[in-house]
Amino acid sequence: MRLLASAASAALLCLLASPTLAQSPQDGPAIDLGEVIVTGALNPEDPPVVAEARRRLARTPGAVAVVSSESLESRYAPNLADVLRDVPGVYAQKKWGGDVRISIRGSGIGNANHLRGLFVSQDGIPFNEADGFGDVQMVDPLLARFTEVYKGGNALRFGGSLLGGAVNLVTPNGRTSGETASVRADIGSWRTGRLHAEVGGFHGDWDGFIGVTGATAEGWRRHSDGQQQYVTANIGRTFGQDREARLIVQGAYVHQQIPGSLTLDQALNTPVTAAAANVANDYQRDYASVRTTLSTRWRLSPDLLFEGSVYGTWKDLHHPIFQVIDQQSRNYGAFGRLDWEGRLFGLRADAFGGAWVRVGDLDAQQFVNVRGSSGNRTAKARQNAEALDVFAEGRLFVTDSVAVVAGGTWGRAGRDYQTFALPGVTSTFNLTAGKTYEWFAPRIGLLWEGPSGAQAYANVTRSIEPPNFGSLSPTVDGFAAIEAQEAWTGEAGLRGRTARFSWDVAVYRAELENELLNFIVNPALGIPAATFNAGPTVHQGIEAGLDWRFAPGWRLRQTYTFSDFFFENDPAYGDNALPLVPPHLYRIELRYDHPAGWFIAPAVETTPSDTWVDYANTLKAPGYTALNLGLGWTIDETTNLFVDARNLLDERYVSNFGAVTDARVASTAVFWPGEGVAVFMGVRMAY
Repeated sequence: MRLLASAASAALLCLLASPTLAQSPQDGPAIDLGEVIVTGALNPEDPPVVAEARRRLARTPGAVAVVSSESLESRYAPNLADVLRDVPGVYAQKKWGGDVRISIRGSGIGNANHLRGLFVSQDGIPFNEADGFGDVQMVDPLLARFTEVYKGGNALRFGGSLLGGAVNLVTPNGRTSGETASVRADIGSWRTGRLHAEVGGFHGDWDGFIGVTGATAEGWRRHSDGQQQYVTANIGRTFGQDREARLIVQGAYVHQQIPGSLTLDQALNTPVTAAAANVANDYQRDYASVRTTLSTRWRLSPDLLFEGSVYGTWKDLHHPIFQVIDQQSRNYGAFGRLDWEGRLFGLRADAFGGAWVRVGDLDAQQFVNVRGSSGNRTAKARQNAEALDVFAEGRLFVTDSVAVVAGGTWGRAGRDYQTFALPGVTSTFNLTAGKTYEWFAPRIGLLWEGPSGAQAYANVTRSIEPPNFGSLSPTVDGFAAIEAQEAWTGEAGLRGRTARFSWDVAVYRAELENELLNFIVNPALGIPAATFNAGPTVHQGIEAGLDWRFAPGWRLRQTYTFSDFFFENDPAYGDNALPLVPPHLYRIELRYDHPAGWFIAPAVETTPSDTWVDYANTLKAPGYTALNLGLGWTIDETTNLFVDARNLLDERYVSNFGAVTDARVASTAVFWPGEGVAVFMGVRMAY
């Protein structure tokens, strides 16, 4: 009933804010909603490479989206939170610098730091470690031609079986970059500066692309200075139609001070301050990475295409926090997938299938933190992880417009951990521990496709998330008794577009067992580890994206996400709501494009209701409303300017926070304040 009532509210909202769906394609100019809505019909305003991505994603009987690089050209988007802001169902909020909390349908909902329950990759090569642990600070949105979002079980194309699904950035190459060369400069509040340049092209069978980005900012809060450098090189050679080989090399370096979380009172009244311990011990993160990929796309026959890659990544982390975390990791993998389109039993059909193997090792050390430098060594460990996914999915059109979809993935994940006793350090010990998880995650669905490209779909998918090393919390007694998280998710939706109106609406319900939840460790309260398996929990919600071209030059864009996550007859928490993700998240933008080449786009982002902070449901973070404004001018065929102004009313609010068990007895210095008034300006020249 909770979901049905909210669905009715969302439907009423859509009707009040938009016209009838029955618009004629001849009623007005074509819509460019490419960065949010995916349909079976190609948008003529899309570049061919983005339109092809939409066509491919439209085969999915579930919620998917594409964010084109064109949608980022007239605004400041330094991280994934800004890239994904208009994708309904994605909760992405900045904490500080490039550290972003991302959750899709409640994935990794209790994770206070970093990434879990969601696969984030570039060209299919994961930013996650082999055990699933991830960090998105290494992502540069300016070095992506477009970004694909596969919500939940719709990530099966990558072999994924995680609750959240996948976010995949696709690197430009010399044939798809769109321009021969471009330069972009951004400046703004808190001494923010960013410079980006790229060049690409092709000659005969060869093509090449190189892009570089350098950025720096003092940050809004004290002790939040940061800088980033990124470089991507992409060299390819074609061997005929749909046959190519490609080498991609990416490098990144991130230095970021960490201001720390605050109490709720501090976050709302003195938000620019930093946590005292963070300043005294110079909490920061220095992160370097090199990623190399050799890939191929090879047409084997008119109806059969192979895509595959091998890759290797190296990461180095120097991370002074409560102690200095010093880690080096190496991850290797191989990926292969066959795509087939043809006829089966005389009926139109298509299918894909493949395998994906990942292997990673990580050397971890800890040292006493001496004002950001390494003192005496306090711990040494080695982590080895491996993962294998074998997957397939097929569609059979039993009528001209209705397809039956079925598939699944078989997976295996291994965790091997070794820690070493250090001379003179009594807290260290020798331990060797290992664990293996295996599963099968099936999927079945229906897809209806109308002649205009409108679609309706429904599916049921099983998801599995084996614990990462952090969740297993190794001690002298071995791994904590943590089981893999499992869920069955049912999903249904509609998507489509006319000349004036575009829509993408999905509803889902996931029933989870052994959900991996996190809280603040407190041995005095009998909480020895940060992760526990919950009893039955439910994640359900609504994801709606709506665009309306109601007059020449005018566009009204809306995205709405309803999230209803709760325990189900839990011995400790009953039917309490789960914390962290706000129940309602709504964004509306009204944009006017003048024929003379300028635009204005005021926008409002709001979470109109409060959000629970603890599992005991005794403390809430207040909702907020922020007013933003975008402006832009096209100077000539090569030069564009923009202004991106945010939180113009200087709203004091909480961006996100960490979960606690019971706010009445646990420390509640877990809040990250949202940024104050900010203005960013940019100029882009393309040739």
